[in-house]
Amino acid sequence: MDYNGRGAKPQITVAKVIGKCRGTLSSIGVISLVINLLMLTGPMFMLQVYDRVLSSHSLPTLAVIAALVGGLYVAYGLLEGIRSRMLTRFAQEVDLRLSAKGFGLNLKLPLGLGARGRGQEPLRDLESIRQFCAGPGPAAMFDVPWMPIYLGLVFALHFWLGLIALGGAVLIFLLVLANEFLSRAPAKQMGEASAQRSRFASGARTNAEVVKAMGMGPRFTTTWLGMSDKLYQTQQKAGDRAAFFTVTIKTLRFILQSGMLAVAAWLTLLQEVSPGAMIASSIITSRALAPIEAAVGQWRAFVGARQARTRLDKLLAAIGDTQPETELPLPKQKLEILQLATAPVGERVPTFQGGNFVLNAGDGLAVIGPSGSGKTSLIRALVGVWPLLRGKLTLDGAEPQQWQEERLGAAIGYLPQDVELFDGTIAENIARFAAQRNNEAILEAARLAHVHELITSFNEGYDTRVGVGGARLSAGQRQRIGLARALYNKPFLVVLDEPNSNLDSEGEAALTAAIKTMRQAGSIVVVVAHRPSALAALDLVVVVKEGTQQMFGAKDEVLPKVMAGPALGASSGQPLQVVQK
Repeated sequence: MDYNGRGAKPQITVAKVIGKCRGTLSSIGVISLVINLLMLTGPMFMLQVYDRVLSSHSLPTLAVIAALVGGLYVAYGLLEGIRSRMLTRFAQEVDLRLSAKGFGLNLKLPLGLGARGRGQEPLRDLESIRQFCAGPGPAAMFDVPWMPIYLGLVFALHFWLGLIALGGAVLIFLLVLANEFLSRAPAKQMGEASAQRSRFASGARTNAEVVKAMGMGPRFTTTWLGMSDKLYQTQQKAGDRAAFFTVTIKTLRFILQSGMLAVAAWLTLLQEVSPGAMIASSIITSRALAPIEAAVGQWRAFVGARQARTRLDKLLAAIGDTQPETELPLPKQKLEILQLATAPVGERVPTFQGGNFVLNAGDGLAVIGPSGSGKTSLIRALVGVWPLLRGKLTLDGAEPQQWQEERLGAAIGYLPQDVELFDGTIAENIARFAAQRNNEAILEAARLAHVHELITSFNEGYDTRVGVGGARLSAGQRQRIGLARALYNKPFLVVLDEPNSNLDSEGEAALTAAIKTMRQAGSIVVVVAHRPSALAALDLVVVVKEGTQQMFGAKDEVLPKVMAGPALGASSGQPLQVVQK
C-alpha cells in the first residue's frame, strides 16, 4: 500500500536483470565463437577440394578431408542445439527474475499511476521480452560481432575481394540503420493500437450483461471493427517497411555473392587467386552478411522488446517497491489522521479534505453524508487505496509505509462497495488466498459474518468454487462472504463501505452483531452508512459534506445536530461546527 503517494527508488531494471545472467550470456558468447569458426568448414572444404584434391587426384586425401568435415558439421549441429537450449533457458531466467515484479506492477498500476497507467500492460511487455530472448534474434546478434573475422579471411584471399565484401557490409549496415530509424514509429503505433483494442475487448467482456441487456452489441462490434482496421493499417505499414528492408538486404546479399564469384573468377583467370579461393570467398562473404540479414528479419521483435523494456523500466521507476527492513509490531491501539486530504491516483484536486480525528481500539465510527460528498474517498485513504495529497495518517504513531505491505494488510479488513471475489473456493477467498491457511480463523470469520450456515448449505461447503468475480453467488452472498474476508483473523482496522446495501433484515442484524464483536475484541470499525440500521453498533460519527469533514463526535451528540440540518447551516451555506468527542 502506498499511503503517501511517493514512489520509492527503483530497485531493479531490465538491464540489471539481464546483467545478472552474465554467466549464461558469456557461455552463449563462447559457443557462438566456436559456431562461427565451424561455419568456415564449408569454405575451407571447398578450398581444399579445388586446390588439393583435384590437383592431386588423391582419393585418400578426399576421404580424410570429408571425414574431418563431417565431424566438424556434427559438432556444429550439437553446438547450435546447445545454444538454442541455452537461449530458451536464458529467456526463462529473465522472465523468472522479472515475473514477480511484472505481476506486482500489474496490481499496483491502477493505484500507483491512475489514468496514466491505463495503457500499460507490464505482463504483456514481459512476455514480449521473453519471446524475443528465446527466439532467433539474440543468436543473430551474437553472430554479428564475428563478421570482421570473415571479412579478414576474404582480405587474406585477395585485397580486391575483401574490399568488395567490406563495401557490401557497409551498404547493408546503412540499410539496417535506415530500417531502425523508419520502423520505430510504425512499431510503436502498432503496439498502441493493439493494446487499445485488447482493453476495449476486455471491458466489453467484463460488462457483457449490460451490453446484452441494452442492445449495445452491434455498436460495440462496429467500434471493434474500427479499432481492428486501425490496427491492420499500422500492422501493414510496419510490415511493409520491414519486408522492404528484409527483401532489399537479401537481394543485395545475393548480388554481392554472385558479384564476388564473378570478380574471383576474373582474378582466377589472371592467376591471382586459386579456383578454391574463388569459391571460398563467395561462401565466406555470404556467411559474413547472413547474421545481419537474420537480425533484420527479427527487427520487429527486437523493436517490440526494446519498447517493452523501456516501458517496464519507467514503471519500475514510477512505482517503487522498497519495503522496510525493520519490523514493527502490528498496530493495536490508535488510528489518527491530521489535516488529511486525498484524491484518486494521479489527480491533484482533493475529493476529500480536512480530515481530523483520532480513533482508539474498540471505537466504531460511522461515516455519513450525501451521495458524492467524499465518504468513500475518506475510507480509501484510510486503507491506503488512495494516496495522501497532504496531511498525515498514523497507526500507533507510525506512518503505514513503515510496515511491509503484506504484513500491514493482515491488520486491515476492507469491504468495498463493489465486492470482488476471486476465482477459487469460498475458504480461499475468506482466507485471502493465504499460503498457510488457518481453518479455525476461516470458520470464525464466517460465523462472525453469520454466513457459516449459508456456506455449509452448499454441496461442497467451504470448498465451493465461486467463479470469476463470484459469478456463481448472488450479490448478497458475495457481500456476506466479502465481510467474512474483511473479518478474517480479526484485523485491527476494519473498514466497511455500505456493507448492508445488499443485505436483508437478517443480514443487517448479523452485521450489527459482527461489528459489536469486533469492537469488543479491540478492533477499530469504520462504516460508511446510508441506512440508520448500520449505525446501531457504532458510537462515533463523522459527517462529510462537499468533500470536507463537517462534524465529528459521539453519535448521540452529532446525529441530533445532523437531523436539525438547516439550524446548523447545512442549507444556509454556513459551515457546521465540529463537535469534539
